[in-house]
Amino acid sequence: MPIAPTPPLYIGLMSGTSMDGVDGVLASFPDNGPPQLLASASQGFDAALRTELAALNRAGDNELERAALAARGLVAVYAKVVAMLVVRGQVDASQVRAIGAHGQTVRHRPEAGFTIQLNAPAELAELTGIAVIADFRSRDVAAGGHGAPLVPAFHHALFGGTRSRAILNLGGIANVSLLIPGKPVTGFDTGPANLFMDMWCERHTGAAFDADGALASQGQVSEGLLDYLIDSEPWFSLAPPKSTGRDRFHAAWMDQRLQDWQKNHETLSVADIQATLRSLTARTVADAVRLHAPGVEEMLVCGGGAYNRALVADLAARLGIPVQATDAVGVPANEMEALAFAWLAAMHVAGRPGNLPAVTGARGLRILGAYHPA
Repeated sequence: MPIAPTPPLYIGLMSGTSMDGVDGVLASFPDNGPPQLLASASQGFDAALRTELAALNRAGDNELERAALAARGLVAVYAKVVAMLVVRGQVDASQVRAIGAHGQTVRHRPEAGFTIQLNAPAELAELTGIAVIADFRSRDVAAGGHGAPLVPAFHHALFGGTRSRAILNLGGIANVSLLIPGKPVTGFDTGPANLFMDMWCERHTGAAFDADGALASQGQVSEGLLDYLIDSEPWFSLAPPKSTGRDRFHAAWMDQRLQDWQKNHETLSVADIQATLRSLTARTVADAVRLHAPGVEEMLVCGGGAYNRALVADLAARLGIPVQATDAVGVPANEMEALAFAWLAAMHVAGRPGNLPAVTGARGLRILGAYHPA
């Protein structure tokens, strides 16, 4: 009896808008059956790299050179994660077909026809001896799309079926995939997820994030401030397709609105503002899901925010449906996006499109990414 061929191995690397570090997975994608996750690894950014990546989201001096050097610093972290994955997966680098490396988004302006992810994929190929596929978003943008979100196609492949599901990624920015049987897959960004909560928590406590929502749980939500944050930003009311990032939602956005609000209202505590920022995430997500997929039966949550129990409970209360981390269905929440980019790399190698025009607004299906041989 012939032995079935072993599906090729892929590595996915993701560093998102939270800018806290790199998540990576080593996986295969059998034709029949769910992805096989062989290993996972993560590596945080040092303070200098994190600060520089954040600074490069805004205009500044000598940006071109600084961006090139930051890309090399990013790829050095990528290479460390790849080395960990190879060891943990007990494979040789030669057995890995390709690395899907998202890069670090520093500008996302699809309305102007471009998106920029810092990366040095040729250098990563040199450092690892593995082919690298990068620049996944540009082709979709060139075809008139937003280049984001790209994960709904993967969510559909992984979780599509007979149940109406919303798959929510809570990174720095929140994006949702809506999987309704008998209807086209849809998905879009809903606004900030952990971005403002992380900023506020780090500024006032020194911690990079609000672990399990502890700081927010000490405060009370200001419904007036919450309404103001939403009503003062027209982007929230835009119809999909839509995407966003630090170009729009940045520290100055938050600070200006907090300052304007507190000129004419009561002074809020640090914990009250953290609680309100948490509710900003929960309410904008819940409003979007109710508007665009009122029949959703359950929500699966991935990304770092999936482990914020208070945020998950807030979402469940607002939506009135079960909300749980994707860990419950076999995919660790903090590995979902890296796994998605491993899958996108596999789609590129197979010559298959990785975008969904109904999600991104592109003129049609496109093969995503640029290939850098080992």
